Amino acid sequence: MKIIEPSFHILDELDSSSVAVRLEACGRVCYKSEDKITDDSAIPFVTKIAAHGHNSVLEMAVLTFRVICHPQQLQALLSCQPKYLVIDTLPDGLLITGSMRAFREFYFLYSGNQLVNDLILCLAGIVPYLFENIFDQHTITARDTSVKITKMNISEVDQLPEELRLRHRFVGIRFIVNRAVTHELVRHRPCSFLQESQRYCRYSEDKFDNQVTFIRPMFFIEGSKEYQLWKEAMKLAESAYFKLLETATPQAARTVLPNSCKTEIIVFCNLLEWKHIFSLRTTPAAEPSMREIMIPLQKVMHDKYLI
Repeated sequence: MKIIEPSFHILDELDSSSVAVRLEACGRVCYKSEDKITDDSAIPFVTKIAAHGHNSVLEMAVLTFRVICHPQQLQALLSCQPKYLVIDTLPDGLLITGSMRAFREFYFLYSGNQLVNDLILCLAGIVPYLFENIFDQHTITARDTSVKITKMNISEVDQLPEELRLRHRFVGIRFIVNRAVTHELVRHRPCSFLQESQRYCRYSEDKFDNQVTFIRPMFFIEGSKEYQLWKEAMKLAESAYFKLLETATPQAARTVLPNSCKTEIIVFCNLLEWKHIFSLRTTPAAEPSMREIMIPLQKVMHDKYLI
């Protein structure tokens, strides 16, 4: 068995990557298959993920568009009651941010809306591998030339007025924590999550050093009676897990693994939601293991994103 400290990593290096590279980097956390990433593996991986309906991976990349249109077109779009898109009205149109999943599903529901068609045509020009099987570009309604759609880059989103920046700037963070912490994290509904899967990961393999990894419990002082009791319990759990793997699948064997197991989870949401998370998860009433990771993260996020 291995015992490690909890940690976090802000995935800002992915902000400058292509959509496919970002989605692959996040998606492979579930299977801990990062060793399979190559220079040309991203698009095949993402295309397969989309074809199999693993939509949670498609939530890990967002694009922001500035749309200049007539008031009637604006109202027609808003009447669709778009889900999972962040939309703000501007004096001359709209500011729209959405994940690849949100845009794909928006088209499924409202393909008859001209502005939706225009957005999807624009997206298909940027990430064709995510839209090539959704519609026939030759049969879709032609672009409305009176509508101007411009993709915004991250630096432009960062320069938006504060209220808009908080809503349209998304940040992904990879946590290495125990499963008790992730059970609480996933309760934040506006977020997107991808988590290391005990169903698929077999910790007896070489890439896991043939051992189960646990997060050091901050409740017990190392060397104390309580810590020794916890450590013995982890050893017994690991031993039972490996014994079950001799005749059972990882998804069956995992039933003996405790909350102290190390897991990785990516949490992706806008800055406004991060502010809300910190307001709940850093207070004295918050769970101590959560505070252990969230208090230092809050400081880093404040320094980096001024929230």
